[in-house]
Amino acid sequence: MKKEENSHVNMESLTDMHRAFGLPAPAHPLISLVDGATNRLILSNMPQSNVLHFYKISYKPSLGGKLKYGQDYYDFDEGGLLFAAPNQVIGNHGNNDGEICSQYTLLIHPDFLWNYPLAKKVKQYGFFSYAANEALHLSDKEKATIFSIFKIIEEELNSRIDDFSQDVIISQIELLLNYANRFYKRQFITRKAVSNDLLQKLEDVLDGYFENEKSLNQGIPTVQYLSENLNISPSYLSDMLRSMTGQNAQQHIHHKLIEKAKEKLSATSLSVSEVAYKLGFEHPQSFSKLFKTKTNLSPLEFRRSFN
Repeated sequence: MKKEENSHVNMESLTDMHRAFGLPAPAHPLISLVDGATNRLILSNMPQSNVLHFYKISYKPSLGGKLKYGQDYYDFDEGGLLFAAPNQVIGNHGNNDGEICSQYTLLIHPDFLWNYPLAKKVKQYGFFSYAANEALHLSDKEKATIFSIFKIIEEELNSRIDDFSQDVIISQIELLLNYANRFYKRQFITRKAVSNDLLQKLEDVLDGYFENEKSLNQGIPTVQYLSENLNISPSYLSDMLRSMTGQNAQQHIHHKLIEKAKEKLSATSLSVSEVAYKLGFEHPQSFSKLFKTKTNLSPLEFRRSFN
C-alpha cells in the first residue's frame, strides 16, 4: 500500500485489503470472501479513506439511522448490501470504534472475471456507482437468499480448487448481482414516498434553474448538477427515475427542456435562436435537432401550428 497525494490509501490488491483488516493473505489472489462475524473486523482499523482496485460487495448488519431519509420511509432494519467498483473512493467516517465493519465482505479482482461474459456485464449494474447512503436494504427473506450465495462461494473457496471452481463461483456472483438488481427494484417501490418527494424536488431544482436563468451562464443542466442538488448519486437518480417514469435522468432533462421550449415558443416572440440561448444551448442547431427528435416538428413548425 502507498499513500497518495490526496491522502487516500491505495488498495491495489486483495492482500492490501486483508492487511488493512488485520487478516492473513487471501487463499486466492483474485477473490476473497471475508466472514466479518468470525474474524471480528473492526471499522476503526480501516483507513479513513481508500481507493479500491477491485470490486467489493459487503453486507453490513445495521444501516439504521444513518440514511438521509431514514425518518421519511420504511426500510428493513436488519442491514444491507453495499457495492463498490474499482477506482472508487471508499470512506470510513464517524466515531465507529468497536463497530463491526461488515458481516460478509466479497472482494473480486477484475482479472478473476477475465474471459467470462460477466467481465463486461458487471459494468451494467448501476448500483456499483451508488453512494453509501443508497445501500440495498434487505428483508429477512432477501438476506437469507444472499447469505446462501455467500455460503456457496465460501465453500468453493475453502474446498479443493478444481477445473470447475471458477465457473461455479462466477455463476454465483452473477446470481448475487441479479438478485441485487431485483431487490433494488423492490426498494424503489417500498421507498415510493421518498421517491415521489425526490421527484418533486427534482422538478423544483429544474424549474429554479431556468427561472433564475442559470442556463445563460452554465448551459444545459447536467445529471451531475441535479444529483449534487438532491444529495444522491447520478446512477441512483437515473435508476430511480427509470423505475418511476420510464426515463433516465438525461431523458428527464430533455423532457423538461422541450416543455420550457414549448412555453417560450408559444407565449413569447423570441426567435428560435434566442429560445435556444435562454435554455442553455450553445448552438441553435443542437436545440432544433433535439426539438425535432422529441416532437417531430421543428421549433418554427411548432410555433406556426400553435398559432
